[in-house]
Amino acid sequence: MISVVIPVYKAEKCLDELYSRLTKVMGIMSCDYELIFVEDCGGDGSWNIISTLSKKDSRVRGLQFSRNFGQHYGITAGIDVAQGDWVVVMDCDLQDRPEEIPNLYRKALEGYEVVLANRGKRSDPLLKRLASWAFYRVFNYLVEIDHDGRVGNFRIISRKVADIFKGMRERLRFFGGLIDWMGFPVAYVDVTHDERFFGESSYTYRKLFQLAMETIIAYTDKPLRLAVKLGFSISLLSMLYGCFIIYRAIFKGVPVAGWSSLIVSVYFLGGVVIAILGVIGIYVGRSFDEAKRRPLYIVSKTVGGGE
Repeated sequence: MISVVIPVYKAEKCLDELYSRLTKVMGIMSCDYELIFVEDCGGDGSWNIISTLSKKDSRVRGLQFSRNFGQHYGITAGIDVAQGDWVVVMDCDLQDRPEEIPNLYRKALEGYEVVLANRGKRSDPLLKRLASWAFYRVFNYLVEIDHDGRVGNFRIISRKVADIFKGMRERLRFFGGLIDWMGFPVAYVDVTHDERFFGESSYTYRKLFQLAMETIIAYTDKPLRLAVKLGFSISLLSMLYGCFIIYRAIFKGVPVAGWSSLIVSVYFLGGVVIAILGVIGIYVGRSFDEAKRRPLYIVSKTVGGGE
């Protein structure tokens, strides 16, 4: 059995086409399957379409959140209820082509727990591709995990991987990073990355930047260690510069610069200290959120699946 998990946000124009192509592909594969749509309170007609699909097809299951929680929480909710021996995760905008699922499945049957869709040339604006490239370069450096920026959420995972993922309940979610952390050998399948079927991405650059910062904070404490190194480096440079000033004053007769250099130094060090305290504060805040032990998401409605 194959479960297909699809987080949905403002996708009412895509769902009928997505369902049609998915059922055609899964029919060709001749295997049992379920389609799990997790609607993230986009405020459009997506939930009504999911409900309609579930009434005419018992293999369609739908979950609707009580509010907008985010894409990676939608993936988590879908995997939590998925019953398949294999779980496919894909986006709802048809940039991830359903016709690639058989290729992922065939590769998985060769003995891989995780098979990733390698998008090659992405059908995204140049600025977004550059931002993604920069994020993954920084992410890999800080987290020390070799996460391939050419892949997105589109992949197939085994039941073993899905069960392990279900036990990882930290609040800051990054689906790809959690799968990479497990360390299972992965395989890649080259796929075609299509244009969006309708509309524009809901991820603004501000949201992407916020997601990037939260993801880095969730998976590494390296910024804190870099802050310590920065502090020692500044202290060392200050000491060396102080020795240089003393040397010039004693042996060269050069007077020590006064007010201007002092003020610049104070402001510089003040900015560094505030920045480091801000980094520490962010980590403390995230630890506070984790300590609350609130649920990752709240499901307000379900359809299909006998529930």
